[in-house]
Amino acid sequence: MRLGAQLIAQRYSRLVIDCNRPLDAASSIPLISEATLIPGNEGLGREATRARRTAIFDPYHRRITEVIDQRLREGQPTVLVSLHSFTPVYAGIARPWHVGTLYRYDQNLPPLLLRHLRAEPGLTVGDNEPYAVREDTDYSIPAHGEARGLINSGIEIRQDLIAEDAGQQQWADRLARILSEIENELLARISA
Repeated sequence: MRLGAQLIAQRYSRLVIDCNRPLDAASSIPLISEATLIPGNEGLGREATRARRTAIFDPYHRRITEVIDQRLREGQPTVLVSLHSFTPVYAGIARPWHVGTLYRYDQNLPPLLLRHLRAEPGLTVGDNEPYAVREDTDYSIPAHGEARGLINSGIEIRQDLIAEDAGQQQWADRLARILSEIENELLARISA
């Protein structure tokens, strides 16, 4: 458990149910992904939709809530980082970013992440790219970060950079180092 952090992972494809989408968003259980129809989602009834929510979406978000509640009860400083990946090409357009930060209201973590990531040699870093946090398309940051007043940001890593074990380890080490440095900066601000 590096950084005193806890990973809460959702292991289902976002095509079954996207746990980072509001349940009423069309992309919650998408009928199409880029240009590919999702036959298993076509004509899905209320009961099947509810079953996906009950089996996948609700337990994932309940666990996030439990961990945050426990940390806050114990007086632990708590920061929410929502980690995702993105395709190198979308709708035929190459995406130049290696990594991006996603945020809306937080003015603490995103600028620090941007500064640290941009200091890494050879990285093209997106500022709210390739996505930005919005109420109609995002769930985790608004529901668990913003609604609870937590310092928060999303991080998106381009999928081709983490397709192999070596790339995954490189990014895990990089983010652990950067987040550790940011943790020290945030703690210094609090105690100043």
